[in-house]
Amino acid sequence: MSRPFVIGLTGSIGMGKTTTAAMFAAAGVPVWDADAAVHRLYGAGGAAVPAIAALCPDAIVDGAVSRAALRAWIARDDGALGRIEAAVHPLVATDRADFIANCRDPIALVDVPLLFETEAAAAVDLVVVASAPHDIQRQRVLSRPGMTPDLFARISTSQMPDAEKRTRADAIIDTSGLEPARAQVQTLLDDIRKRLADA
Repeated sequence: MSRPFVIGLTGSIGMGKTTTAAMFAAAGVPVWDADAAVHRLYGAGGAAVPAIAALCPDAIVDGAVSRAALRAWIARDDGALGRIEAAVHPLVATDRADFIANCRDPIALVDVPLLFETEAAAAVDLVVVASAPHDIQRQRVLSRPGMTPDLFARISTSQMPDAEKRTRADAIIDTSGLEPARAQVQTLLDDIRKRLADA
């Protein structure tokens, strides 16, 4: 079978990307999740463990990467996030490519927070950006355990601004409300399926 039509879903932290990905999954689209891939890579025996150990030995606990230790390192070192990403992104890209290569469905979705920043957009057929007003984003992010305004600011500055992501998107899902967002997902999928049927 030929390669599936690949939707690349992205969105800045707190923009509702994970919820949007779940809507695509509920509509029958196989979803690859970058965060879940990182979780696997960070687990005991995961491919990222040696790479992180070389950068920050204190971040390895019981043979796995401690996300809490990484967050603490990022909070005190402006260069930490960039070094972590440089080590981990190639491993994540390989995992994503394997998912696409093994997918047997006509449409697949890859959920990639840094789709543009890591140039992963070049590997997808359609880019969808999950977006919401800044006040909603901030409220969502600061309600997360362990999140502080300073850490939110550091993460935000490492990500492409939402406004720029929106200009680069093929489609935007406004995640301000659940039901309107779900309707937008369904409309987009209907359009893609029609395009594939007509091709």
